[in-house]
Amino acid sequence: MRHLTTIEGQLSAQGLKFALVASRFNDIIVDRLIGGALDCLLRHGAARENITLVRVPGAFELPVVCRKIAAKGGYDGIVALGAVIRGATPHFEYIAAEATKGLAQVCLETGVPVGFGLLTTDNVEQAVERAGSKAGNKGADAAASLMETIRVLEQL
Repeated sequence: MRHLTTIEGQLSAQGLKFALVASRFNDIIVDRLIGGALDCLLRHGAARENITLVRVPGAFELPVVCRKIAAKGGYDGIVALGAVIRGATPHFEYIAAEATKGLAQVCLETGVPVGFGLLTTDNVEQAVERAGSKAGNKGADAAASLMETIRVLEQL
């Protein structure tokens, strides 16, 4: 272990530009994710003027908008935020899977990291728990993971 080189990212947003891309669908949950992500970035040194919020209709639209932002340039990272809550039809499976695959594809195709803040829950109670109550705030978690990933990429 003495000769092991370790590359790790730091939780520092100083000097970085971020886009938050958030769905309007289930906005009562998503607004709390936005608040968590914004708070996390600001607490770790981001300047408010270096954060842009982009609203999209739903989770399905997250990948295409994130891809456009990444391709256009000007942002060090993107935080994708949304909430897909299971209902009585298979709609949940299709939207959750395609949005997830699409966001992963954005990262791999563009090299711009995307913080994954898309909740996929069985019910509203689980979504509330993950948007700032019992289970923390997954918007803040996505922002923290994004900062760390950006700082790792800078070292590679």
